[in-house]
Amino acid sequence: MPPVARPLPWYPSHPNYPNYRPGYWWRWASAGAITGWVTYRWSQPVYYQYGTGGNVYYQDNTVYVNGEEYGSAEQYYSDTSQVAESVPEMTDEQAEELEWMPLGVFAITEEGVNASSMFLQLAVSKEGIIAGTFYNELTDVMHPVEGMVDEKTQRAVWRAADGSNDDLIMETGIYNLTKESAEVLVHFGPEQTQEALLVRMEELEGASDQEASAQ
Repeated sequence: MPPVARPLPWYPSHPNYPNYRPGYWWRWASAGAITGWVTYRWSQPVYYQYGTGGNVYYQDNTVYVNGEEYGSAEQYYSDTSQVAESVPEMTDEQAEELEWMPLGVFAITEEGVNASSMFLQLAVSKEGIIAGTFYNELTDVMHPVEGMVDEKTQRAVWRAADGSNDDLIMETGIYNLTKESAEVLVHFGPEQTQEALLVRMEELEGASDQEASAQ
């Protein structure tokens, strides 16, 4: 049985980021929809697996991607951080013109674990900007998240947009987020990583009404 959560309110990382519409942000994006939406126009989706047997793994202090040596763990973290920080600067007027595709609501858990108290709500713009909400149900703490999809690698990388836990970065392939569950790599700074799983949440009955009444 997948984790169960109460509905999340939409907490944008920018005053003009995704406008609130009850129920809309639970929607599921298909691989074909992503390809037609993001302006990068990739010819073929890339999916990421992390750890032993995956196409991204660490061995000693070296990171390997698709069987080839990428560089040190510090270099990989630095490059990943740069992707997260590459959100373009824009005026309020430009931000208001952004269009968004919902990626869904996910429970953050790990393989074989059917409980979670942490959740992510994500959307992507045509320009490859990632925006959304992280919510910890145990502490009732919520943070906006923000990041980018890397055009070359198709990696979606995001971190808290309010400056909290600034060293913590999450990454996965943008096409991984079209699946029932998505492997993700969580960076706790340059020296520590942890593999996790995003499990897609189905919209709870009455979620739209509850979300609307919370606004």
